[in-house]
Amino acid sequence: MTQSPIIFEYPLNEKMRSWLRVEYLLQQLTASNNASSPEACLLFLRTLTELLDIFERSELRADLLKELERQQSKLNQWLSVPDIDVQAVNQLMSELSAHSHSINTAPKFGSTFKEDRFIGQLRQRLSIPGGYCNFDTPTLHLWLHLPLEKRQAQLDQWYSGLEALHLGLQAILHLIRQSGRFNEAQTHQGFYQHSAENKDLVRIKLTSEDEIYPQVSGHKARFSIRFFPLENDGRVPENLLFQLACC
Repeated sequence: MTQSPIIFEYPLNEKMRSWLRVEYLLQQLTASNNASSPEACLLFLRTLTELLDIFERSELRADLLKELERQQSKLNQWLSVPDIDVQAVNQLMSELSAHSHSINTAPKFGSTFKEDRFIGQLRQRLSIPGGYCNFDTPTLHLWLHLPLEKRQAQLDQWYSGLEALHLGLQAILHLIRQSGRFNEAQTHQGFYQHSAENKDLVRIKLTSEDEIYPQVSGHKARFSIRFFPLENDGRVPENLLFQLACC
C-alpha cells in the first residue's frame, strides 16, 4: 500500500506564526468563494472577519515588504555563483519586485472593509455563538437571497482587495519552504531536540497511516519535538524515524 505523506509545520517566531495563519485563512477564503452555496458564503464571511482581526493586530504589510526585499537581496547574491541559471534568478527577482510594488501600492490591508457597513455588522455578531441567525443579522439573510450573480460579484470584489497580499505571501512562503531540505531524523526515547539558528520554520514529514502527530515547542534558537498517537490506545516507537526540514 502506498503511504500518504503529511507535513506538519511549526513557526519559530511571531512573524512566521502570523504568516501561516493568514495563509490558512486566505486558502479558506479562496475555497469558499462560491456564491451558489449559502454555507460557502458564510464561511467566506467568517474567514474575512478573522483576517480583519489579524490585520488590526499586526504589522503585516511592513513585514512582507521587508521580507520581499530580503529575498531579492539573497537572490542577487546567487548571481555570482558559477554556472547559476542567471535567467531564472532574474525572472524570480522580477516577480518578487512586482509583488513588492503591488503590496506597496495597494490600500492598507483591511482598510476598505472598515467602511463597509455590511461587513461591520457581521463582525459585531461573530463573537456570539450562532450569531449569524437570520433574526440576529437580517441584512445577511437578505444578502443570501440576492441574485446569484450579484452575490458572486460582491465576493469577487472583496477577494480582489486581498489578492496582492495573497500572491505576495505565497511567493515568500514558497521560497522559505524551499530553503530547507528534508533529512532523516530519529527520536530518542520519544524525544527530539535540535538547534535552529536563523530559521523561521520547522517542517516535519510523517505518513498519515502511522496516525502519529508531533507537538513542537521552541523558539528561533532551539526547538524540541514529542510525538503522540492519534488514538488513546495507540503507541509511538521510542526511536521513531521521520523527515525534518528547518527553513
